[in-house]
Amino acid sequence: MLPLISCALAAAGWFAAGVAHAERADRDKPIFYQGDSGGANLGSKDGELAGNVVITQGTLTIHADRMVFHQNPDNSLSATAYGNPVTFREKRDGVDEYYEGVAQRVVYDGQKRFLELFDRAVLKKSGDEIRSNYITYDAGAEVFKAEGRPDSRPPDAGEAPLGPRVRGVFQPQSKDDKSKKDGKAADDVKEGKPSTPPKATSPLQLKGDNILSPVPAK
Repeated sequence: MLPLISCALAAAGWFAAGVAHAERADRDKPIFYQGDSGGANLGSKDGELAGNVVITQGTLTIHADRMVFHQNPDNSLSATAYGNPVTFREKRDGVDEYYEGVAQRVVYDGQKRFLELFDRAVLKKSGDEIRSNYITYDAGAEVFKAEGRPDSRPPDAGEAPLGPRVRGVFQPQSKDDKSKKDGKAADDVKEGKPSTPPKATSPLQLKGDNILSPVPAK
């Protein structure tokens, strides 16, 4: 049996900031994609790219060596990306913070807002992080799972093997910030404030390479 860690992040305090989640408004934005080669089917909304691949939708950005991607019916993005490494980054709702993933392979389901990181994986927010050869993150529930798996290949020269272990760190929380967050959450419950619903979406079109907007470099 492989070791498994499952943790509700709001309860543990990791990634905690009220009821903040990954940026829901991202799916209202167009998808921009680019690579050295590849293409897209504007009818089925599928694409495949290779070489210095960059894909963005709102605050979501993925860098990879190769990627297969799809625009879902709700306008969200789903992708399977390969690289050495692949990097994933997306802003969280309501706070000026990002959650970031690094791995050799990344699978992202935008409809479920579910991220999988395979091989030499790191998931982090600010100074908090967890490392394993397999990590999943449910952005809607803010829950991660990390599973210890053997290394898929020998480590590079000077690189320490991760092995079938899960490792992580929680940085100390500011007492003032924690008190403010706890107080605000309690006030919201007392006042019965509803959560903000997602914005209404409208159909979006994937854009060809000749009309890509500039994407910031890594």
